[in-house]
Amino acid sequence: MEERPLEQKELQQLIHDIKVKEICGSFDIISKTLLLLKGIISSGKWKHAEELMKILRNYGHILKDALPQETVVANLVRRILKIIREEFDLLQAKVHHLIDDSQATLSLHKLVTQTSECDVSIDYAKPRPGLKEAILDHLQEIENELETSCESICAQAEQHIHSTEVILTLGHSRNAEHFLKKAIEKRQSLTIIIAECAPACRGHNLAASLASKNAEIIVIPDSAIFAMMSRVNKVIIGTHSVLANGGLRAACGAYTVGLAAKHYSVPVIVLAPMYKLAPIHLCSYEQDAFNSLGNAEEILPYDFLAAKSAKIYSPIFDYVPPELVTLFISNTGGHAPSYVYRLLTELYHPDDYEI
Repeated sequence: MEERPLEQKELQQLIHDIKVKEICGSFDIISKTLLLLKGIISSGKWKHAEELMKILRNYGHILKDALPQETVVANLVRRILKIIREEFDLLQAKVHHLIDDSQATLSLHKLVTQTSECDVSIDYAKPRPGLKEAILDHLQEIENELETSCESICAQAEQHIHSTEVILTLGHSRNAEHFLKKAIEKRQSLTIIIAECAPACRGHNLAASLASKNAEIIVIPDSAIFAMMSRVNKVIIGTHSVLANGGLRAACGAYTVGLAAKHYSVPVIVLAPMYKLAPIHLCSYEQDAFNSLGNAEEILPYDFLAAKSAKIYSPIFDYVPPELVTLFISNTGGHAPSYVYRLLTELYHPDDYEI
């Protein structure tokens, strides 16, 4: 790959900004990454699809190694790689007059019956005029989808939340905040219980944001989740990412919420835009393989006598198995955890699961 000092500098700046928390949240991270990758594609320093895919894989590999917990970055790279494959196949089919221009779309039958033999016969090293323009059009569609994903999820609030219901949520999720605000506008006499999600206690920020005359807002400590669950009608939470088996990498405390909800047969609804679906599995229950650790100072201050001999871990994420999740609500509608595998085949190509 040719040296691209300007793009390399932008890549390093993006990684730095994410690590020092200048760019926070999955939406902002994927939006900035999309802007970077769009610049790489539009620069036109590649001659054919194979070279472009090699460039994107290289950038994706760097981002994945530097930001192992931010799965949305690798998800975006995988999705763009599939778009390149589809557009190349479409242009190749037009050249060989295999299909009419009026029917120049990938049919569901082709997606289902596509074999590895067909994939091997495709030579992505052949230049195809119009490929860059077609890819950039798709990237614009992805950008529009990102901008409207939260709005699309919130539009479904009225279908899932009814008047006088008691809703429990955890911490502070951007999607959950807007979803519950929409529910408060449409439904009367709601009671929203917010677990504070210690030690950061981001639930207090959500409570302040949702403060309204139309709903009763109750903030509880995490230790009271099980005690309050018997009064709850629905659990609504956000998630950091959705794994290939339908499990979650969610805020620490989500597993406690899921177990309590299962005990009382309370449905758990997870708000997850499509860009959070990742074709990865839980590789290990060890914290260093799956999790990341926060600042232990918030749990036990360093100047305490016990801190000298104590070893303290403050995990940021919980793994929630798919059997504890009732329904996913994405910007394309509601899906059961068992349907995640089908969504992954629509978003990503199997050859791109490992970047």
